[in-house]
Amino acid sequence: MSKVKATVKRAIHCPECDCLVTLPLLLKRAEDAYCPQCQAKLASSRDWSLTRLLILSITMLILASIAFTQPLIKIHLLGTMITANVIDGVRLMSEQGSPLTATMVAFCAIAAPLSLPIAILYLHLGARLRFNLRPVLLMLGKLKEWVMLDVYVIGLGVAAIKLGDYATVYIGNGLIAFVSLMVLSLLMLIHINMDSLWQRFYPQNESVTSPATCHACHYHFKKAPSMHTSCPRCYSGYSVRQPMSLQKTWAALIASMLLLLPANLLPISIFYLNGQRHEDTIFSGVISLIESGNTPIAIIVFIASIFVPFFKVIIMLFLLISIQFNLRIHPLLRMKLYRFVSWIGRWSMLDLFVIGLMMTLINRDQLMAFTMGPAAFYFGSAVILTILAVEWLDSRLLWDIYATRRKRRSGSTSRNTTQA
Repeated sequence: MSKVKATVKRAIHCPECDCLVTLPLLLKRAEDAYCPQCQAKLASSRDWSLTRLLILSITMLILASIAFTQPLIKIHLLGTMITANVIDGVRLMSEQGSPLTATMVAFCAIAAPLSLPIAILYLHLGARLRFNLRPVLLMLGKLKEWVMLDVYVIGLGVAAIKLGDYATVYIGNGLIAFVSLMVLSLLMLIHINMDSLWQRFYPQNESVTSPATCHACHYHFKKAPSMHTSCPRCYSGYSVRQPMSLQKTWAALIASMLLLLPANLLPISIFYLNGQRHEDTIFSGVISLIESGNTPIAIIVFIASIFVPFFKVIIMLFLLISIQFNLRIHPLLRMKLYRFVSWIGRWSMLDLFVIGLMMTLINRDQLMAFTMGPAAFYFGSAVILTILAVEWLDSRLLWDIYATRRKRRSGSTSRNTTQA
């Protein structure tokens, strides 16, 4: 944690490991405060003003109207120029009998990115009209994992290389707008300061000693014994640890493990060429990419669609078992694994994005056509559930055993000293 000279300080519990940390009320410019135990970022002076966020949001909405409707890529196939955009891919997924899979793609590639600028606009207008802003602020704090425009851009590259074997690929008019929208969304997610927004719209005097920490809005307050069990700022229910955290995480993880079996055994894509049907599972699709000379793309697809889902399940099983059976594993190692699976999980949506683009571009009836297989729904559901499993796991449980053992050691040391 950086050294900050300040006379007034506050004591807060780290929201990720529950370590009690003393921080100054105000940080210097361009300074960040980190937890000395788990290295989680506790506070930051780097935040963009609401005016700057508003300008950015308006720009993002203008770009989105182009990025989601105009062609991202174009191909010249069998004497015809065919275009593809995000909305057409979602529409075709829904029309071909898989509306749930289409909903997953639409949420990650359209709804979640649009929610960012719309939420900022709502905050700006809602503050003037005295609306309840708490649900929007809570939603903003959980959007980061679901905005997947960067994953969609990689999917565009994979689809373009795959289509290079059958057609000539061109850049569409909407690609520049889509990439610009991706960059602006990443900038907003990096520079938006949720603590600052909460304090702007719902200012509260934080307790300087013995604070409780709200799971939802990270507000630090002193809880009186007779106080109702809810956060005084966001009104979310308060408890020392997230209720049913392990149960919900186990349920999501077990369900995703069961879904990964049909996701990898059933065909995920079906390709018709001259009346002949060719089915590909996730693994056979990787093999076909290698055989066609696209080894780098095959490696990307293998990592995103096979390695990441199974590796994430293995790590989550390891973390849950270590908590359930009080295994003697250093919590910092478990924390690093927890953050790693939180970061990589979203990249598994790559395969569904590629399928949506391929369905839009290769649809020449009996001569050549491309559609999704039954595994697409199972795969998308497994990816969503693994993301939820990480989100539902209270990371402080990884540190509770370590804190308990440390208290026991300090207690035994003090007793030995007294006896001596």
